[in-house]
Amino acid sequence: MNLQFFKDSLSANKIPSSLSVYLQALWQDAAGNWEEAHQLIQDMEDQKAAWIHAYLHRKEGDTVNADYWYRKAGKLRPSVPVKQEWNDLVKAFL
Repeated sequence: MNLQFFKDSLSANKIPSSLSVYLQALWQDAAGNWEEAHQLIQDMEDQKAAWIHAYLHRKEGDTVNADYWYRKAGKLRPSVPVKQEWNDLVKAFL
């Protein structure tokens, strides 16, 4: 799977069955299901999940909470637009 295939699956409105939980969360977010994305990732304790959790709260506009999760992920809040961060996350997890 590549980034374009992942994006194309959004227009098909059907989540691919072979996605990791990280990619499922990013897919749900891009499909407009922020709550579902958050639900998938919020109880996971690894740094990958923390990075997605940070992104979701940044997108939500809760920068204080986002910064907490970026620290847990060992990352700094990026200066790129959230759309670019989403692309970067998908590429990182593909």
